[in-house]
Amino acid sequence: MSIWICKACGAHFAPSDDYPSHCVICEDERQYVPESGQQWLAREALTTIHLNEWDELEPNLTGISVAPAIGIGQRALLLQSPHGNVLWDCTAMLDEKTRARIQELGGLKAICLSHPHFYTGMVEWSEALGGVPILLHEADLAYIQRPSPLIEPWQGDRREVLPGIALHRLGGHFDGSSVLEWRAGADGRGVLLVGDTIHVVADRRWVSFMHSFPNAIPLPAREVSRIADRAAALRFDRIYGPWKEKFIPMGAKESVARSAERYIRLLES
Repeated sequence: MSIWICKACGAHFAPSDDYPSHCVICEDERQYVPESGQQWLAREALTTIHLNEWDELEPNLTGISVAPAIGIGQRALLLQSPHGNVLWDCTAMLDEKTRARIQELGGLKAICLSHPHFYTGMVEWSEALGGVPILLHEADLAYIQRPSPLIEPWQGDRREVLPGIALHRLGGHFDGSSVLEWRAGADGRGVLLVGDTIHVVADRRWVSFMHSFPNAIPLPAREVSRIADRAAALRFDRIYGPWKEKFIPMGAKESVARSAERYIRLLES
């Protein structure tokens, strides 16, 4: 049996003899089924074509991305701390060099996910690294395509992962969409690791908030206001997004507040 991967979004499916009939993540209005139709990749074939690249972002934070890109092309972020290491979001493939390097750095205490578009290879990463707990917000469990007892649902709006590292459910893009607050990052000013709930745009002084980015479906003003209020209570001066260019090096908290005000003003004008 093969682990089948959706070519469009990178989601892993439970092992089977034949590829899946459809992908519920792509069929959701926040994503899309390509005009050419749903296509599938067999997991065992990936390492002959793809590899993982490492990018040191700042002390104790590293980006890990697949080249050539698979699916949406996001990166995972490896966060190291004195209390253990955390992986933020996942990619569709873990190669042996990456597995060995993470183990050399002390392994992982937890894998934390922002939202279903980035679940991708989370079970593979967890199993290969010794059964690492996968922390998913309970609101988005319906989007899991490869179930595993290693998945630990969490509830509410906050979950402390390790001292100084906490998950916060902001909602918006998905009901369970979350960010990771790293209080020691950016030389102690704080870092926010985001998925698509807070999305750094082309003008990196600003962010945006959307129900669907590929289909250009906005969020209502009340949701954006709620996200901004929750973000204002967090400690961060820097944001790292899912791609290299999605990065605000300083003043990120002010960028979020200013962007929310602009978004709401234009929706209501």
